[in-house]
This record gives sequence, structure tokens and C-alpha cells, in this order.
Amino acid sequence: MAEGICYLVGAGPGDVGLVTLKAKECIEQADVLVYDALIADEFLRWAKPDCELIYVGKRAANHALPQQDTNELLVEKALEGKVVVRLKGGDPTMFGRGGEEAARLAKSGVRFEIVPGISSAIAGPAYAGIPVTHRDHCSQLTVFTGHEDPTKEESKLDYAKLANADGTKVFLMGVKRLRSICEALIHHGADSDTPMALVRWATTGKQKSLVATIGTMAGVAEEAKFKAPAVAIIGDVVKEKEHLDWFEGRPLHGKKVVVTRTRSQASELNKQLSALGAEVIEIPTIKIEHPDDRQEFAEGVGSVHTYDWLVFTSPNGVERFFQAFFSIYDDARSIGGVRIAAVGPGTAKKVKEYRLAVDLVPEKFVAEGLVEAFAKHEHIENQTVLWVRGAEARNTVTTGLSALGAIVDECIAYKTVPEMDDPNGAKKRFEESGADLITFVSSSAAKHFFALNLPWPEHCKVASIGPITSATLEVIGKPADIQAEEHHIQGLVDAVVNLAHQKD
Repeated sequence: MAEGICYLVGAGPGDVGLVTLKAKECIEQADVLVYDALIADEFLRWAKPDCELIYVGKRAANHALPQQDTNELLVEKALEGKVVVRLKGGDPTMFGRGGEEAARLAKSGVRFEIVPGISSAIAGPAYAGIPVTHRDHCSQLTVFTGHEDPTKEESKLDYAKLANADGTKVFLMGVKRLRSICEALIHHGADSDTPMALVRWATTGKQKSLVATIGTMAGVAEEAKFKAPAVAIIGDVVKEKEHLDWFEGRPLHGKKVVVTRTRSQASELNKQLSALGAEVIEIPTIKIEHPDDRQEFAEGVGSVHTYDWLVFTSPNGVERFFQAFFSIYDDARSIGGVRIAAVGPGTAKKVKEYRLAVDLVPEKFVAEGLVEAFAKHEHIENQTVLWVRGAEARNTVTTGLSALGAIVDECIAYKTVPEMDDPNGAKKRFEESGADLITFVSSSAAKHFFALNLPWPEHCKVASIGPITSATLEVIGKPADIQAEEHHIQGLVDAVVNLAHQKD
């Protein structure tokens, strides 16, 4: 049996872009991924398809798995010879009990590595426009946990020293005890007028911040119903927020947007919406599986060099086709002299990832537009066409190109089935907190989303990528509030921004 190993990995403060390359490599090779609450969906997509996902998250007093049981789970899985990744928010050793987990692994003779992550103690202030050190204010930083009750008779924290420490003070996990912490600091000598900030859900689309003083913050936070998770910053550096607040003014900040795509395809749309400040909830509604007749598909791929045209109408089709092609052939030149047509820029981009040129892309990024492009620009009478498609695709291409005199063979590369899994609780979060807007990039995604029978949030809007999807939404009874002018991901993102700024 292979020797197992456990990586104790910091996932950073929330923004996927802040994770380390080492952390991503660990997740990609994991046989078992043991993860906490506050872990982004994107991290789970990096895992291998057969990776065992185990949620052990803790939120306040609610524990999916007690810490002792988590420790034993890591040991058990590693001793089975598996690569285990323990994925923790922030840094694994910054108030994250990673040291305890490491000690248990060491005691059992299990190999382990600690992969540091960016702590919200640093990232939270930075994303709120507050540098934790600044030459005009201070050159010292003190970080402590607010999880301890300062009113306890015996506390591991010396509030007298904390109150009189120079420079910036940052504490984590202290919202629940915010009033008692502030009172303890003032009681031990801290100036009640010292600037103070709270940053909630730091580095994510849900980020919100408050600014007050040590003396007033508890009241301000209670009035605003400010909840965990949050990081608190105390010191004159808070004054810099007025000039350096770069994150919370982005065009979609404060908007909760649902992305309904396959889990593997959601990343590009998610990335663009997140970059504009949205809080993105990924609810994969469909997953891609092999076609029912895999032998027929393989035969179509294997004979591609005998065709005049190869037509793709989805990125999924491109990916599945070339996976099969390179399992048959070692040389890309085996594709022969076939010309390639793609229904739109997203599909064409996927083809180009395989270092092949696209000969025809229509002006209208739908199947009808592709047929029109052939009619205007190419003479295909008596030419052979291999159309790579999904099992549920409309027969528009076959009907349209056959009418132009082409000889069309269909190559069914995949089928879509409902996505029933919810590994990070996205469906549950949607049910509990709703959304401002839901995006649909295909008729299939729309049909499967509404088949989930999730409650529709009040005032929630709908954005559609194009006319075919909009027509499906109309039939379902949820017409699109806005449709992308250009029927691709960037066009959909532009439509979302426009809709977000329309007055209700």
C-alpha cells in the first residue's frame, strides 16, 4: 500500500484569487478533501472527479463533525494510503486548530505538510482599504482572537497589555463578544475615541464594513445587525479607509447573482461577475455524461478525416470530441483537411484551445445563425458534414444544412442529466437567503433549474444569454427581464450589469 500523507492547507480569506498555487496543487491531487464552512465552490471543482468530499465545517456552536472526530478522520484516511487535504479557511494555524491536527497526525506517524494561507487578519483590512501598518500611523501589529470571553475569571488574553499596545490591533471571531471586548479594552486604558472598523465576509461579494470608534462600535454593530464572520481593526490606520476603499464601490457589489451552469463550466461566468463585485451563488443544474451509444460516438470521431466540415454548437461538444479524438490518434494532423465551424465565440475559443483554427463563425450565435452563415458564405451542396452535438440539441443544424444540399451525420458526444448533488450547500443558501438575479446560459439549464422546485425569491430578476433560452423561460412562465445583446458570456455579463442598475 502507498504511504499516505495529509496536507493542512489554508484556503485564504474567501476570494478564490488569493489562494496559493501550492494549495491548488494539493487539492488537484487529493484522494480525500476534508473541508470547512466558508470554502468557495471553486475549490471543490479543482478536485478529481473521484475525490471523496467530506464536509466538517463549524459555524458558531454548530459542528458538522467535532474537532476530535476530525482529527481521527484525517489519521484514518491517511493510514489508508490516501492523499488527504484538510482545507481550512484563512491560514490553518491562525486560530484554526491546524496545530492540533498536525500534532495528532505526528503522534500517529502520518506524514503531513502545512501549506500556509492568507489570513483574513491581513486580507480583510486590505480589502476594506485599511493597511494594517502605515508610516504615518504605526509600525506594529497585534493580532488576537475574540473568541475568548474577556469577562472570564481566567483568560489567556491580557487585556491590559492589549489595551496599551502600540499600533494596530486586529481581532478575529469576536462579533458575538464585541461589546464586552470593547468595554474590556476601554476599562484597561484604551482611548474610547480610537477609530475602529468591522469587515464582514471579507474579500467576497458579500463584504460589508462599518466604521466607528471603540466606544461606539458595539452600538453601531448592534443597530446594523452585523453578524459573523468578521474581522475587527482598531487604530489610526482605519482613517485611511476614506481614501483607499477600492473594493466596495464596484458595479455589482451588494448584488447576489445565481449562476446556473454545469459545475465544470461555471468558472468563467463566476469569475467575471465576481470581478465586478457580485456575490455569486453557483447552483449547477446539469451535469455532462457520456452518450448512450459510446461506440457510435467513437466511430464518428474516428472517421472525422473523411468529412468536409466539422460543426460544433457547444463547448461541451468540443471538449468531449477532442478527448475522444486524442484517445484514438496521437497526432492532431490525423484530423485531415476537414474545415471547422463553431456556433459562437465561446465554442470557437474552446476549439482554439486545441490549436486548431475555426473557418466559420456566424454573426448570430445560435444554430439558425450558423445555417444562415453557410447559406451566405459557403457552397455545401453534396458536401459531407459531421455535426457534434448533445443528445438534447434541437435538429436545426441537420434540417437547415440538409436543405442546402449537404449530407449531414450527427455525432452525439454527450447527454445532460440533472445535477442532484449540493456539495457546498449552494441550494440551501439560495433557499435561505434568495438572490437578486438568476442567469441562464441555455434552455437545458433553465429547464433543470425550475425542475428543482426551489422557492423563487421576491423581486428576483432573470437574465438570459439569448433568444432560444428566453423562449424556454417564456414557456416555463419566468420570462427574462433582460437578454444579452451578444449571445455569449461577456454579453450576459454586460446584461447583468445593465439590469442591476435599472430602477425597480
